[in-house]
This record gives sequence, C-alpha cells and structure tokens, in this order.
Amino acid sequence: MQNWKDRLGEIGDVETFDYDYIREGRKRPDPLPRLIAAHREALSKTRERHPSTSTILIGKSMGGRIGCYVSLEEKVNRLICLGFPLCAMGDRTKLRDEVLRALTTPILFVQGTRDSLCPLDLLERVRTEMKAANFLHVVEGGDHSLRVPKRALQASSRTQEDIDQQIFKAIAEFIDQLPVTAD
Repeated sequence: MQNWKDRLGEIGDVETFDYDYIREGRKRPDPLPRLIAAHREALSKTRERHPSTSTILIGKSMGGRIGCYVSLEEKVNRLICLGFPLCAMGDRTKLRDEVLRALTTPILFVQGTRDSLCPLDLLERVRTEMKAANFLHVVEGGDHSLRVPKRALQASSRTQEDIDQQIFKAIAEFIDQLPVTAD
C-alpha cells in the first residue's frame, strides 16, 4: 500500500494503518467486530490530524471490505475497494455481499479479471442490487493484487506502471465526479 499511499497523496492527505493481527505477526485476522473497531479508531485519529469536509476510505482486499462496514457507522463520502474479497476463500457459494447491499456511500471497485476472490460476473449481479452508486474499473488480466502477468504485459506493450497509472486515473475521476454530500 506504500506505493498507493504515495500515488494517492497527489489527490489529498493519506493515512495508512495495519490491523492488530498484522502488527502482531498473526496470520489469522481478528473477528469482524474487532476489525471494524480498529478501522473506526484509525479513522477517528486521522480525522483529528486532518480535519476535512470529506472522507474517502480506500482499502485493499479485506481493508476495503472493512471500510464498507465502517461507512455504515461513520460519515464517509466515498469508498474505494482495490480487489474486494466478494467470495470467502474463493468459494463462489460463500458471498460477502450483505455489506454491499446495505451501503449508501458511493463506491468504486477496482477488480482484476483473474481475481478468484471476486469473479466479475458475481460482482456485476451484486452491483445491480446495490442501493449505493457504484462503479467498476476492470484491470484486464489483473489478479487479486491487480498485478498483470509479465507475458500479458509484454503482449500488450504495457508495463505494470501503465496499469497502476490507469487505476490511479480511475480513482481520481471517481473522486472528482461525485459531489461531496453535506451533513
């Protein structure tokens, strides 16, 4: 996320944090309520350091998912999910879509076409049933980490930097296109 922190810093103030289980070197994530509480605490501290009229939560994989839960409890203007983990452990029958259906905050999904944790056909179905304005930026050939294999990059005469720049452009346009909502 450091690469994305630096890149997104061109748009505004960016703060990152790690969940307790990551800082403690554990592989198994904490229970959902603890993850949400940790995310809310990080948001609160960030708001103290950077008072602003708008808040945008961006997260990679589980961080994006937990950001969605936080937006149900806290005022958030935008959500951006880099590789949303729609299918628990890649199992198409175990969808994590309840939080998406409950959202009212506009959201941008950035998804790779080779992401087994979020098959695009399932995401499209969920998106049609969402209340919140939702948008999708597809990374052709991208995996869950939005990385495109070297062969595919060579065949298209592109680099991963080109792909990342396209993602950044989609994020910037998403942020710019929606009016900031008033309290």
